[in-house]
Amino acid sequence: MDGLELWGGVECTVNRTATGYRDQIRLSGHHDRITDLDLFAGLGLSAIRYPVLWERVMADGQTPDWSWTDERLARLRSLSVRPIAGLVHHGSGPPHTHLLDDGFATGLGDYARQVAERYPWIEDWTPVNEPLTTARFSALYGHWYPHARDEGAFWLALLNQIDGTRAAMRAIRRVNPAARLIQTDDLGRTYATLVLREQAAFDNLRRWAGWDLLFGHVTPHHPLWERINGFGFGDRLRRIADAPCPPDIVGVNHYLTSDRFLDHRLQRYPPRSHGGNARRAYADVEAIRVLDPPPPGLAGALREAWDRYGVPLAVTEVHNGCTREEQLRWAAEAWDGCALLRREGVDIRAVTAWSLLGSQDWDRLLTAPGTYESGIFDISGGTPRPTALASLWKGLPAAAERHPVARAPGWWRRQDRLVYPAIPHPIRTPPSHAAPADPVLLIWSSDEALAQSWSQMCKKRGIAHQLAKCEAHGGDIAAMLDHIRPWGLVHADAPSTADAIGLARACESRGIASLHLIPAPDGHAPHETLRAAEDDIPPSFPASALLIPWEGRASIADLARMDIALDLLIDGRGGLHDPIRSAASEPPETARHAAAMGAFGDAAQI
Repeated sequence: MDGLELWGGVECTVNRTATGYRDQIRLSGHHDRITDLDLFAGLGLSAIRYPVLWERVMADGQTPDWSWTDERLARLRSLSVRPIAGLVHHGSGPPHTHLLDDGFATGLGDYARQVAERYPWIEDWTPVNEPLTTARFSALYGHWYPHARDEGAFWLALLNQIDGTRAAMRAIRRVNPAARLIQTDDLGRTYATLVLREQAAFDNLRRWAGWDLLFGHVTPHHPLWERINGFGFGDRLRRIADAPCPPDIVGVNHYLTSDRFLDHRLQRYPPRSHGGNARRAYADVEAIRVLDPPPPGLAGALREAWDRYGVPLAVTEVHNGCTREEQLRWAAEAWDGCALLRREGVDIRAVTAWSLLGSQDWDRLLTAPGTYESGIFDISGGTPRPTALASLWKGLPAAAERHPVARAPGWWRRQDRLVYPAIPHPIRTPPSHAAPADPVLLIWSSDEALAQSWSQMCKKRGIAHQLAKCEAHGGDIAAMLDHIRPWGLVHADAPSTADAIGLARACESRGIASLHLIPAPDGHAPHETLRAAEDDIPPSFPASALLIPWEGRASIADLARMDIALDLLIDGRGGLHDPIRSAASEPPETARHAAAMGAFGDAAQI
């Protein structure tokens, strides 16, 4: 096997709800920025998961508009970035159809034919992204159109997507016989108390259903056959098994919240986690938050997929909606884990940097406006800005040096990950070895309370740091920096912009990132603060230094502002910034997988 490929992907969901369609490509602004593709190519991507979505190209279901995809796909081709064409991404098609419609599969097959005829050079395809997950959200939990909430509708939605995938690949391969199917879905494992072992067993069987169907494994001998046949779908199962469409690559999407734990002892968990099946109420929580030691996670999911199917794998989404250093740690761990599995003989072809432009509204399950999670590029300022993730992903294939904060263990590897009473976990996972001592973040302040606020934040984020008073080393800035040799510095209470110049220059000459909190100009409205502060910055101020206007301890001690300021420092950002904006980071558990909870009425549970 050659080396791991680096793939990328933009969050491109076009999902439908009762209020209409939500288009992530428009929400991110990517619809209007073809120049984004040059930024993506600059990461060294071999391939990119890219939308050629049915809902976008054929908005009325009849007349295709190829102008946008023509221009983008041509640009990708000129950049030598291979597109993996996605036709439906958590969607249900144009307005004339939906996941429970008898015409969905044939309609998707016809659309795929048109796409293949127009772009016969495309070799890699994902006709339907995450069909099992989409069926759950649309037909089992009722979040997305057509808002059904019963098991029969769930199986019908899944079968329609599988038949749509089969029809699409048949049509595509008539045009390009070498076309490959890269079939994605979320893959987690459910753990449970003994009382709920049957429910966990069912969840762990159902998670394979989409892939098992495509491989032709769901025959009368399959443990799901009787259950699905009980809803009247036996003939469809036979047709699928007789003419399977096995994926060329199984695309595994796994998040830190993908593994679940079910517990009948409701009093241990918050009400938002409570749900159940027809027999028993139970809590459904993130397994990483309760099992000790933690479950095998992504590496375990990949081993299971390899053992089950024995075909090439790819990790088709790597994203962590969290603070910057945790995003870096998750991406690095995913890459390193895949490299290790390859050395053990598991055929993993690629790891995907997801999402290149971040994602919008997943905290509301794409049903209403929500928060923005930054990705490899941060678009919260209106235009894509590379974060520290861009440097990390670009350097991973070449084993480049990583940011010091990326080398520390992520929150999922630390004991403070446990927020519920710990449950002993019988499956051992490899221990995380302590890394050699890395450079620390230096927090320099004469205000003890302010310094402690920064220290507490760093402890929470697992960032090694050291406190120093302004009087340290006799006030000799150079001596202090040379003695401690930090990777970055937080100058927590600069009396003035001019006062910070000397320290900023000393940091710049040593390659140390620096953050300086400077007094905000008096008498200005919040939206005028940056403009007023710009007038106080002398031309001699180092461009690499990060300046944050603040109004005193109460203002800067706000955790959200401090988190964002520290993210900017890790990104290597310079210049004047005000971190008052939409939160750029989410708690470690994004709401993307909260819908796995029984509280959402999982009618397919036993």
